[in-house]
Amino acid sequence: MVKEPRAGRVKTRLGADIGLTNAAWWYRHQVARSLRNLRDPRWQILLAVAPDTSLRKPLWPADLPRLAQGGGDLGQRMKRALAATPGPSLLIGSDIPGIRRHHIARGFRALGQAASVIGPAPDGGYWLVGLKHPGRAPRTLFENVRWSHPETRADTLPTLPGPTTMIDMLRDVDTAADL
Repeated sequence: MVKEPRAGRVKTRLGADIGLTNAAWWYRHQVARSLRNLRDPRWQILLAVAPDTSLRKPLWPADLPRLAQGGGDLGQRMKRALAATPGPSLLIGSDIPGIRRHHIARGFRALGQAASVIGPAPDGGYWLVGLKHPGRAPRTLFENVRWSHPETRADTLPTLPGPTTMIDMLRDVDTAADL
């Protein structure tokens, strides 16, 4: 999931610490770095883009398919992105500096044994969530989740189809301290 790297519209908590322009600059380069690091013939990268008006902008690599995140809260947008995929799928954040191909491979391996997978973050959230059968996701997937909260992962886990496997803990960047 990616956002247009525009000052004041992306990484606003980080922007409160380092300035909105600096936060947007960091995010733009972080997304580019992640896309370079995660390309692999074993999977296809699909960009779920926000806002929808940035879908066709030349911000994103031309060879990568894109879909609009659409409206709603983060859970509704995540559910929509997963539903747009035909088979086992992983949804990742775009602000995870430590993510590498082996993390993605581990997530897909987990879906060989489990119905869902989650990659925890130390702040109580997560950097990755995946479903073996996104077309059969529970109707209540991501409902009643407190987003950007220390209990985000705890709120999400009961909405996932089971069994759920937890993989590597990685840090996302929300504030200057996270950098």
